[in-house]
Amino acid sequence: MAKEEFFKTVEEICASDPRYKADSYIFLMQALHFTQAKSKKTGHISGGELSQGIREFALEQFGPMVKTVFKHWGITKTEDFGNIVFNLIDKKMLSKTENDTLADFKDIYDFDVAFGKFFENLKIKSV
Repeated sequence: MAKEEFFKTVEEICASDPRYKADSYIFLMQALHFTQAKSKKTGHISGGELSQGIREFALEQFGPMVKTVFKHWGITKTEDFGNIVFNLIDKKMLSKTENDTLADFKDIYDFDVAFGKFFENLKIKSV
């Protein structure tokens, strides 16, 4: 898939479904590749696997700002990842198996627990 084709498709999706910013689609594809590489899978991964990979990738990319970034993009729960995935599936940018559903992304983790509390345990030493 050419980058230009992907960006054009994302623009079309955002025009018809403005819930999520274009950056969220780019991030999701990066997180998908990260998750596939980490799990050494080249093909299909489940909604749960992708959601966990997104969590790990997001913490690496954005650190304590992850919830702020996601909120800016319109993402507040794991089901939002599913909506983005299924928007890409509808445009033939991703594929699914007959068993894949939006429910696969529902309530995988709580954002406050997954992203908010993560950094509260870090101790910063005074200099």
